[in-house]
Amino acid sequence: MRMQILDGKLTSQAIKDQLAIKTAELKAQGKKVPHLAAILVGNNGASETYVASKVKSCAEIGYNSTLLRFEDTISEKHLLDHINMLNENVDIDGILVQLPLPKHINEELVINTIDPSKDVDGFHPMNVGKMVAGLPAFIPATPFGIMLMLEHYKIDTKGKHAVVIGRSHIVGTPVSILLSRNTNPGNCTVTLCHSHTHNLKELCLQADIIVAAIGRPDFVTGDMVKEGAVVVDVGINRVPDASKKSGFRLVGDVNYAEVAPKCSFITPVPGGVGPMTIAALLKNTYHAAIGQKGNQN
Repeated sequence: MRMQILDGKLTSQAIKDQLAIKTAELKAQGKKVPHLAAILVGNNGASETYVASKVKSCAEIGYNSTLLRFEDTISEKHLLDHINMLNENVDIDGILVQLPLPKHINEELVINTIDPSKDVDGFHPMNVGKMVAGLPAFIPATPFGIMLMLEHYKIDTKGKHAVVIGRSHIVGTPVSILLSRNTNPGNCTVTLCHSHTHNLKELCLQADIIVAAIGRPDFVTGDMVKEGAVVVDVGINRVPDASKKSGFRLVGDVNYAEVAPKCSFITPVPGGVGPMTIAALLKNTYHAAIGQKGNQN
């Protein structure tokens, strides 16, 4: 068995290339091109990097983008007022607020304030509810990106046992729902695990597909994975490394060195799920721009 890398950089570039062609066609027809507005509060280094990547990707494929930056001392009311202005601005198709936010701001309230038809991050309860019901909705970008990657590599998911480790509303729970739906990819039997699951190792050893999204470095080890499994590593963790100029290195939730030799497919960290998240966000924004309120994917 030969292990294959699920390359998020190549896959996301293929999606961005398609979106660039579609955007150029809109422009040529005199139609409106997609416009994404991003809100960044404070000076969190990781958030700065993520937002910069999203703005850069917009420029690459011909989208318009607006970045609103605020100090971390901004009041909750002031932030909500700006979101409402974006909601009312007909030129803005998609709105994202980069998380995390300062502690004095209620993230749930911020998410709920975004117009669901512009909620390209897919976090609004209305979009979450529609996704659960199998209706067109903006799907959270990371789970959507995972599904797009499985589709791109033509991973056979029908009838497979998928184990999802982590139950967050951003990744674990949505991806468990998407994998179980009567779609392609999909039609899995899904076990959703978390930090209190007693027989986690035994469940993982039964899994044809493992999605690790628990936020613990090198959590999934070689003795937890059966031969031929497909492993999707959502984690991105900083661990100390004196040999690096930054003083740290990035690792996933999967011990890559131990697990990769046993896999049929595996995502690297970095360069796996991360780029797919941005590609999915851009795809959501395109659908918002053309008035398609959500994806069927």
